[in-house]
Amino acid sequence: MHTFSLLLVILLMLYKTSLGIELPDDIKKCHFGDSQCLIHTMNELIRRYPNGIPGIGLAPLNVTQLDDISIVNRPYGASVWLSFYLQNLTNQGFNNATITQVKGFNKDPSSSSMIIRAYIPRLIHKGTYNMQSRILLFRANATGSFRSEFLNFRLEILLKAIQEYRNNKRYLRIYELKPKVDLQRWIISLDSLYTENTDMTIVMNNVINENWLEFWQELEPSMLKTFELCLTLILKRVFDNVAYDDLFLPDEY
Repeated sequence: MHTFSLLLVILLMLYKTSLGIELPDDIKKCHFGDSQCLIHTMNELIRRYPNGIPGIGLAPLNVTQLDDISIVNRPYGASVWLSFYLQNLTNQGFNNATITQVKGFNKDPSSSSMIIRAYIPRLIHKGTYNMQSRILLFRANATGSFRSEFLNFRLEILLKAIQEYRNNKRYLRIYELKPKVDLQRWIISLDSLYTENTDMTIVMNNVINENWLEFWQELEPSMLKTFELCLTLILKRVFDNVAYDDLFLPDEY
């Protein structure tokens, strides 16, 4: 009797697995390509689940762990060179995002690009940095905590994906994700730039923040890479777990 009951449980689990993972019941599904509905649903998902949804693979939106990344890596050995490396990096603030526009997400997702636009009042990167530099005869080697704060952050995600079939269901695989950003202000804090001179560290931070736009224009390609990695990680896990058709309402005939 116990063996029969165990067999039933196993069969039930296998049956549910074959059906695929579904969105939570309190999240409204939309029809393919219904942009206004998708905007509402995405915003509801962000508001209700800032800590993510482990069951569908959605990572926490309030704090997202990122891979280590090299922001600047100028050639070693020249009269002027600079290496700036970020470690233990986290992204905070996607839970405060408001989706403002959605395009694509049609029945055939590979037929066109998908676009998501969002507004985030404040986005923060935290971690530790390692910097090595030389300017003519002057060398510097510093390690400390790093904080980067983006204010009134506007994000556009251009997403391209192909379909993969598993268990007779369609899943999306991202093959291109390009973020574009626009921001009102960038505030940077680097501790311990000059361990022997705290005043000089303060002065250098002030110089960077007074000229933040020039620094942003120089570092934007590398900073965009951090957003690309973060957003790809968030979306990939969901697309890996939830079949594309299960994200939407069935077509009406």
